[in-house]
Amino acid sequence: MIHLAGFTCCLGGVALYLLTRSTGRDIKSITRVYQLKDLEQLVEVESKVVPLIIAVSGDVGSETPIKCEHSYVLGVFLKRTAEQQVLRRNWRFSWVRNSTLMQPMTKEVPWYLDDGTGRVNVDVSQGELGLALTVGSDVFEKAEPVSLVQGALGYLKGFKILGVRHVERVVPIGTPLTVVGEAVRDGMGNVRIQKPEQGPFYVTYIPLDQLISKLGDLSRRFKYASMGLTVLGVILISKPVIEYILKRIEDTLERRRRQFALKRVVDAAARRAKPVTGGGTSRDGDTPDLCVVCLDQKYNTAFVE
Repeated sequence: MIHLAGFTCCLGGVALYLLTRSTGRDIKSITRVYQLKDLEQLVEVESKVVPLIIAVSGDVGSETPIKCEHSYVLGVFLKRTAEQQVLRRNWRFSWVRNSTLMQPMTKEVPWYLDDGTGRVNVDVSQGELGLALTVGSDVFEKAEPVSLVQGALGYLKGFKILGVRHVERVVPIGTPLTVVGEAVRDGMGNVRIQKPEQGPFYVTYIPLDQLISKLGDLSRRFKYASMGLTVLGVILISKPVIEYILKRIEDTLERRRRQFALKRVVDAAARRAKPVTGGGTSRDGDTPDLCVVCLDQKYNTAFVE
């Protein structure tokens, strides 16, 4: 089990290390475009670089924006959801509020980024966007009044429709965005930004400087986590070896202690075998001859039963 955990930690460390290198390569591969008017020239000069990953910032714009049904907000992406709210009577004969989500509807139109010096088309679908959309409208539409008979039937069935809540979420016109993607030319020769097959791709509200700083911090965290997991994995894998080495050291020290004690016994027995004067006393003359080990030293004491 320890070996499996150790190998898992090592594999996790390797995976994080590779992710760190990938993030670092992504940061280095990004070419920043400070003004969109310079994008045409950059694509001409770097036409041999495939893919050409650039980072641009600007305000969202569109020639044919979408208008919210329940507000005057214009956007390039629209997601409309509807939630029917009803009252149901439970087994305790009390009314409980419930809601049912209806099928959401999405719309999108061609859009671009504009920084005041130029504009560039962005070919990104709503599914690839990955942005938290802004609420354009949130309206509760009450149910139409029903007849007395229908109301009575609904009461007997324990069911009453309150209304429908309509929520529209959009990417509004004029929203500042940062886009990191591949710069290519379309069929008409115009430059556009799209999601690359390989390489970094970001669409975010965060300014580019903060995005690069955030990616750098993320790369460093992955690096430290990789080192920690690798060290932990090595410790778990080598734990049986360390325990074996410590056991051998302990056995060696114990064997040396026994050898030293045996040597003391032999030396003491040899000294006690020498002839002494006076009967029944040791060579010091103040203790009886009981134990060659204990009485080898004057101040050692033993209890003999």
